[in-house]
Amino acid sequence: MAESFEEFRRSFSYGSRSDLNFKFLKSLPDDEAAEFFRQLLEALGDAYDHGDLDRLVQLAIDWQIRGYAPEEGVSRRWVYEDGPFAEPAKPLSESRVALFTSSGHFVAGDDPRPFGIEEMTQEEAEERIGEFIKSPPTLSRIPVDTVHEELRVRHGGYDITSAATDPGVTFPAAVLRELAAEGVIGDLHPDAFSFPGATAQMRIVKESGPAWARMLAEEEVDLVLLVPV
Repeated sequence: MAESFEEFRRSFSYGSRSDLNFKFLKSLPDDEAAEFFRQLLEALGDAYDHGDLDRLVQLAIDWQIRGYAPEEGVSRRWVYEDGPFAEPAKPLSESRVALFTSSGHFVAGDDPRPFGIEEMTQEEAEERIGEFIKSPPTLSRIPVDTVHEELRVRHGGYDITSAATDPGVTFPAAVLRELAAEGVIGDLHPDAFSFPGATAQMRIVKESGPAWARMLAEEEVDLVLLVPV
């Protein structure tokens, strides 16, 4: 089926080519996206000659920044001039910290069963992204000492290859365990929390988010490490 360049670049964001590395293409106008691909192909050609892949990686990072960061005279809908801020009541070394991510992780044997489907594949999740973003989020509790082999991840909005290979990419529980052992943080909540971020956003703002905040307060959590995906 024929596809326009605009449709192509938008397909990296909740589309047929969902990929967090190139999701920024949706925010670029066609001429800027075309310039990115021109530079990418040029860097790829140089890599053939010199074997240096660092330039390719840096090019992608630079354009991610360009796609997401505010620019003078350019409107970016995710840029906010201010936001809520709550000063921590305790020093970090005395605080109870919880991990909260939108990565879509859960524990083997505790499948959140989206739409009632047991063991939904990642492929099906990507195909049903339109349904996910209209549905309320499902939060999974994950013991922070869960080993890599017992972790699962499913998310209709991004390629989970990196997250499945190394959970620390989007679910840095191991880092927090180390910080707790070193005394950098006072205490680590025994459970981490995760949900697929491709979900009904207004329900998070008006319903799920406030309910989750109350839950964390009731469980005496002082600080939350938020990992948006």
